[in-house]
Amino acid sequence: MIPVVLGLGSNKIYNRLEPVELLGRACLELRNIFKESGDKMSLSSVYVTKAMYVTDQSDFYNMAVLGFLSETCSPQKLLKEIHKIEAELGRDRSKEIRFGPRSIDIDIELFGNLKINLPDLEIPHPRLCERSFILTPMLEILPESADCIDRDFYAGCLSRLSEQGIRKFMDSSDFRKKFSLEAAYECTGR
Repeated sequence: MIPVVLGLGSNKIYNRLEPVELLGRACLELRNIFKESGDKMSLSSVYVTKAMYVTDQSDFYNMAVLGFLSETCSPQKLLKEIHKIEAELGRDRSKEIRFGPRSIDIDIELFGNLKINLPDLEIPHPRLCERSFILTPMLEILPESADCIDRDFYAGCLSRLSEQGIRKFMDSSDFRKKFSLEAAYECTGR
């Protein structure tokens, strides 16, 4: 099984759903992607962060998900499924501003130890190590002994970042309860 880390973010209401509700809906959909492995996904807490790059917009609600996929699943196939979920939750890439507001954003941060550099997909995510809003939740759910993910490397990246105004908004256990994710997910957070 391949460990996969996804970063989720939202800062825009869609169809009367607040950003945290959109994160919950996205996690409900993601369980369908990861269920074939038989393993449970780990969900981080939800964090609030000031927008980066384009700062004149609402704060983002961010979290990370760790799941496992079979060796037969390609990153491109996963990306296609993620784009379907984003579209269902109101994301229209043709109408958005780069780094601007969005109802939902799901990024593949890590796909095992795979490195990919294609026009539509880069793994590890090219800005992973400059974003505390993904490193913090990711480190919360990465086990100490991840076989092919160097947790210490990413902890070092986070320690070198300047303060980015990230704060915990909702604990992972509260998030799972709120969105009825208890039966489907486990928490490996500390």
